[in-house]
Amino acid sequence: MIGTSLKLLGIASLALGGAYAAEPAAEKSQAPTAATTTQAAQPGAAQDAAANAATPNDRGEYLARLSNCVACHSVPNAPAFTGGLKMMTPLGAIYATNITPDKETGIGNYTLEDFEKALRKGVAKDGHRLYPAMPYPSYAKISDEDVKALYDYFMKSVPAVKQATPPSEIPFPLNMRWPLAIWNVLFFDDKPYQAKKEHDAAWNRGAYIVQGMGHCGACHTPRGLAFNEKGYDESDSDYLVGASLDNWSAPNLTQAPNTGLGRWTQDEIMEFMKTGKNAHGSAFGTMIEVINNSSQFMTDEDQVAVASYLKSLKAQRETIAAPYQHDPQTAINLRSGKLDAAGATVYMQSCQSCHGADGKGYAPYLPPLAGNPSVLDADPSSLINITLNGSARIVVKGMPDSYRMPQFRVMLSDQKIAEVVTFMRTSWGNKSGTVTAAQVAKIRKETNPASDRVEVLRMK
Repeated sequence: MIGTSLKLLGIASLALGGAYAAEPAAEKSQAPTAATTTQAAQPGAAQDAAANAATPNDRGEYLARLSNCVACHSVPNAPAFTGGLKMMTPLGAIYATNITPDKETGIGNYTLEDFEKALRKGVAKDGHRLYPAMPYPSYAKISDEDVKALYDYFMKSVPAVKQATPPSEIPFPLNMRWPLAIWNVLFFDDKPYQAKKEHDAAWNRGAYIVQGMGHCGACHTPRGLAFNEKGYDESDSDYLVGASLDNWSAPNLTQAPNTGLGRWTQDEIMEFMKTGKNAHGSAFGTMIEVINNSSQFMTDEDQVAVASYLKSLKAQRETIAAPYQHDPQTAINLRSGKLDAAGATVYMQSCQSCHGADGKGYAPYLPPLAGNPSVLDADPSSLINITLNGSARIVVKGMPDSYRMPQFRVMLSDQKIAEVVTFMRTSWGNKSGTVTAAQVAKIRKETNPASDRVEVLRMK
């Protein structure tokens, strides 16, 4: 995936060095488990990574997987968690930090209280505040016991590596951090997750993961003028309704029937988390990193819990009134050689062999375009981006996918891409509107082709 500002939303930028007096510990919180019951979730330990994971460090490793720490704090061909990933922001470039237990360049001098402050409150050991690009508004919901398990994992199981983090390139005075204290007062709630008594254990476990360690809202919830997420749980109508970020459109995760998950079954949500694919579409953009590094490693119980929670979210922000229905006329036209519609010829020449004349693809290997929520999305950024740049490799259980979307930025002009993307968005019953060459030109200028290399960030 292109390493630009979308990465910024996932960086856990734990800063280094200095002394900091810890505040008094808050009331202890515990994570809900995914035990199946009709009663409200009771406090308990987080799920183990696998049936044979019996030590606290194993659980900490699993929690680090859930939090996807490796995606932002590691770079290919370097030791895990040593940082160095460059991320562009509107103010300048910043770099992911070293979170190995090295005492000089990492977090080796952090106490548990220091670690908790950085993770859940956005305050480094030396007292300076972290940018909310570090998703501490989400991590604030992590329970005390899970914070402890993460701390034990990073301190005892991750090798210490001396690797200095490059300095931020944000210039003075934009790099001053005292305004973040005001930002926290306005937009930050540091209370850990509290189980909802009206819901069962699986729902509460799913909510805990999605809202907390999974920090799904960091990409899938729209942001305000101050870069604050507009909602942090299901009580906010803006929560997980999709957001435009870094020339991608993170999809709507509510039960919106066309542009969201309304037509997905619980099993299909789980299939997507395990493999990055299902009958409705394939992962793209930074979601590929989530699949490769995080969600495929979730226990079955946690995947059931997450799917249960997502299926419970009320439909929000549906942009197409009528439920999607497939229209066969486009397939009839293509098969009969009727190519009058703009973009039809390009589609037949470059797209039809994989996605079919009927737009249904060959799921789960080659995704459908007909009724695909990302194609129906009012924001065409993702469809433009992936047509221009192709997709990175999905790697499941160590095996890269056999089919990936190629790039067309060299073969096709802005006008041709606009026409074929418009064709996709207005065929087979899709009713998403047109795309202009100017929209394509903007994304072309700001993006790069996806790499076809198989890159897996290892945690050990």
